[in-house]
Amino acid sequence: MATLLDGKKVASEIREEIKTEITTLKKQGIFPQLSVILVGDDPASIVYAKAKEKACANVGIDYKLYVLPAVTAEDEVISLLEKLNTDHNVHGILVELPLPKSLNKKRITETISPLKDVDGIHPINRGYILSGGDGLFPATPQSCIEIMLYHNIDLTGKDVVLVGRGETVGKPLVFMLLNRNATVTICHTKTADIAAHTRRADIVVAAAGQARMITADMIKPGAIVVDAGINRTEDGLCGDVDFTAVEKVAGAISPVPGGVGSLTTVLIQRNVLKAIKLQNQA
Repeated sequence: MATLLDGKKVASEIREEIKTEITTLKKQGIFPQLSVILVGDDPASIVYAKAKEKACANVGIDYKLYVLPAVTAEDEVISLLEKLNTDHNVHGILVELPLPKSLNKKRITETISPLKDVDGIHPINRGYILSGGDGLFPATPQSCIEIMLYHNIDLTGKDVVLVGRGETVGKPLVFMLLNRNATVTICHTKTADIAAHTRRADIVVAAAGQARMITADMIKPGAIVVDAGINRTEDGLCGDVDFTAVEKVAGAISPVPGGVGSLTTVLIQRNVLKAIKLQNQA
């Protein structure tokens, strides 16, 4: 049976490090603050926003949630972002997605100051991922890296097959893996034979958004499997990997829930602290 890549355990350790750092910052008169903008009433976004509020309270980060009606004018959202950008008491800014269709996602997300962009979606921060620079990077692909590093998985020279090329996880993760000296193959909906690639991989990362698409016969015995997918099915939440079958073949595997997803909120919090350092340097 495979070793379990326990995201909750990793998150707990990072959380304690964050608490210690926040205590030090407060002694210096710096009170970390995260501002979140929620436009509309998307049920999942409301849940995520409330979960962040509770998580921030647990580590000592001040949290401010701005809830705007779905009919809010785009310029009004932009105006609020510009205000938060110049407020020195605000260290991190996050816009809950998806936005109402009436709003231009690109214009809104690009208004966020790159130094406060704790979701790592601004083009400047995406550019830092490509160049290996020091920026704020998106939490889910970071989680994939962190869960492997915590379990002493060295990525150098490893043959990594990434299934999924989405904007949120796949594309940024490609360059995060390359920056760790992995050899990366990207598979997607137009790939002719995904299994031919995954069967030779030392590490398979699933981020396709398709429930249980990675099956046991697609995995090399002893390979590491990181599941970044989350899908709602009649049986409840599951990942992109058929966990029950694959764990009998893999050397190590992350579960869903309890794996990569367990790390995302705590890594956003860590980005708030990193943002403070970048802002001080600027």
